[in-house]
Amino acid sequence: MIIMSALLQCGAQPGSARKCASIPGMNPDSEDPALYPPLEPYASGMVDVGDGHRVYFEQCGAPDGVPVVFLHGGPGSGCAARHRRFFDPARYRVVLFDQRGCGRSTPRGELRHNTSAHLVADIERLREHLGIERWLVFGGSWGSSLGLAYCAAHKAACSGAILRGVFLTGRRDAAWFFDDMRHLLPDAWQRLADHAPRRRRRDLLAWYARRIGGADREAALAAVREWMRWEEALTQPGRTVTTLPSPSGDEAQRLIDKYRLQAHYLLRECFLGERRLLDCAARMHGLPTAILHGRLDWVCRPEAAWRVHHTLHGSRLRLVDGAGHSPFDPPMARALIEATDHFAARGDFAGWGDSVHERGTA
Repeated sequence: MIIMSALLQCGAQPGSARKCASIPGMNPDSEDPALYPPLEPYASGMVDVGDGHRVYFEQCGAPDGVPVVFLHGGPGSGCAARHRRFFDPARYRVVLFDQRGCGRSTPRGELRHNTSAHLVADIERLREHLGIERWLVFGGSWGSSLGLAYCAAHKAACSGAILRGVFLTGRRDAAWFFDDMRHLLPDAWQRLADHAPRRRRRDLLAWYARRIGGADREAALAAVREWMRWEEALTQPGRTVTTLPSPSGDEAQRLIDKYRLQAHYLLRECFLGERRLLDCAARMHGLPTAILHGRLDWVCRPEAAWRVHHTLHGSRLRLVDGAGHSPFDPPMARALIEATDHFAARGDFAGWGDSVHERGTA
């Protein structure tokens, strides 16, 4: 049995790991006091999912704990060490994986045979590979979209869902990100627009997608950096974005691969679209579901969370005060951990937290 040194120092009781984080010296990430302490995977590997793709996965926490699968955002991103820390390691068996074409999965940046349907199938193949009967689905941003699609397609394999920063993938979501937010951040948006020729500014997503997907590596990287700068401005409302680092070598190529894959999905409404995802939410009736969305989220529309909540009977919604899009904003991190702790103890979200809207079953 895998026992982490931090848990040994705390007695390894359920819920004790996060309490350790408040002890001086126990939590090296002072900006994340709500999170559980850092931990390492007890197992990792690659799964051949077909079409030339191999998907990286890792497991951490308690091998006999409540199974949960973490769906990262993007599309095109990957899992990070901090993502392991939303779950009590004494009570959860945490499965994280990099979606096909992302992170440590291979071939990185591959667009062929890479759609939402492929990703849903990959999640189910991973579940079967690990011998897990049912698991909690935890997804944020694009991961919430993928979570809706997976839960609707494989409801019997799911014990519940936690969806954060809901993204419905439709044209309105892309317009919100690339155009509508100019009204709140006119200076930052102007910089994003100025990078494109004037005649192309009516459809910035299409222009940036072509630029990043082109053969000119330096031009692609320059476009990626402007996209990142805009993303940072939306993620940190009220703060001025400082100069971004200038990556080189494999790090530069990693970023190009990430945003090329993201553009591949966004141009096609992530192969889903708003109407289809709301239908997925309707088909999740009876599945315990917690929805969390930051009131200051400028990346994904808070309205999207509200619509999913009012479509999914029995779901519970918390609009988190003081939180933006990042799951690591302290109010959001605390709310997410309250949700995971509650599910570990109860197996559902009945009675979870306060300031929660509940969609009745009538």
